[in-house]
Amino acid sequence: MKASDVMTPDVVSVTPDSSILHAARLMLLKHISGLPVIDAAGNLVGIVTEGDFLRRAEIGTKRHRTRWIEFLAGPGKLADEYVHNSGRNVNEIMTSDVYTVSEDASLEEVVRLMERRHVKRVPVMREKRVVGIITRANLVRALLNVSRDVKPVSQGDKAIRESLLAELKKQPWAPVALIDVFVRDGVVTLSGAVTDPRERDALRVAAENIPGVKNVVDELVWVEPMSGMVA
Repeated sequence: MKASDVMTPDVVSVTPDSSILHAARLMLLKHISGLPVIDAAGNLVGIVTEGDFLRRAEIGTKRHRTRWIEFLAGPGKLADEYVHNSGRNVNEIMTSDVYTVSEDASLEEVVRLMERRHVKRVPVMREKRVVGIITRANLVRALLNVSRDVKPVSQGDKAIRESLLAELKKQPWAPVALIDVFVRDGVVTLSGAVTDPRERDALRVAAENIPGVKNVVDELVWVEPMSGMVA
């Protein structure tokens, strides 16, 4: 899937000279947590989010530091924080460095960017114009839509076992040589040993995701690799 498949196309935005009160009201009215900031020429110049309203002088949440921390921070850093805590317009509190993706970007690229840059929303660009925005909520909706499209598949016990073993052989964590898989009437029984208790959960999830599986029975034992003790 591409960014254009899941993005919200009707982007709610503000201008750099909008007041912070206007931005805050817009967020509450539209039930959104961030707004792209777009100038009169249609260029993306920043983004303002709920996080920009956390440290505000009006509600008594501006940051307080000890004298020696202020000395280490320096006057430039303190002046910058003062503007962010007390600024009246969006351009005074917004983040100017905005991470974006193109319409053709894969969802893998979008998620990688969100994780690497610790952002919750990514504007989608067509050349220099914002044509959409992707948030975590868009990705959740995409998951739900894909799940609705998946039709249940009925498989026989032999096919279920073969499918599960094939899946496990592709996974570097799977202790394929230490376990056995038995399937009867769609119920998968896992037996054998694991050397890390987290493998138990992963094996169960792998079995649950095989079409036709009705239930998973866990008869695995945990062998502590250093001592050989069985739990």
